[in-house]
Order: sequence, then structure tokens, then C-alpha cells
Amino acid sequence: MRIIKSKTFNTQLVTALQFIAQNNPHNAKTFKKELDAKITDLPNFPFKFRESEYYDDENARDLIFKGYTIPYYVDSVGDTIIILKIFKYRLP
Repeated sequence: MRIIKSKTFNTQLVTALQFIAQNNPHNAKTFKKELDAKITDLPNFPFKFRESEYYDDENARDLIFKGYTIPYYVDSVGDTIIILKIFKYRLP
């Protein structure tokens, strides 16, 4: 299986890493390294995580990582996983 990261995901990831790095740059590097390991492991068990609360499709899943939600879509026909976004719930 191939993993494709959307432009939205990449932009939001950079923003999240910059926010984390404000307090501790080492934590940002560790966060990215551990997240990459989780994403790289997705092809082994693509349906491991819960069905997405944000998309009405059983192939859409939510990977929860350190308080961040990473929705992704498993396209079994095209044999790909598309990482859609990364966000953290914030109170207004």
C-alpha cells in the first residue's frame, strides 16, 4: 500500500510542529518522528483505528496521536492510504 499525504495535512503538520517547538524544539522533533512511525505502520493494519467521526464512510478512519486527530482514507481499490488532515480540538 502507498501512503499519500495531502497538502492540507502537510500545511497543518508544519503549523502544529511550530506550535510545539515554541516551548521545546526537541519535543517537536520527537513528535514528528513518532507520528511518522505511526503513519508508516498504517499499511500493516489500515483499519486498526476507529471509523472517522468527521466523514460518513467506513473507509475513513481517525488515528488519534497525543491529542491530535489524523483522519485518513483507505482506498482498497487503488491500494492507497490518503492522510487528509491533522488537528487538535480547541475550545473557542
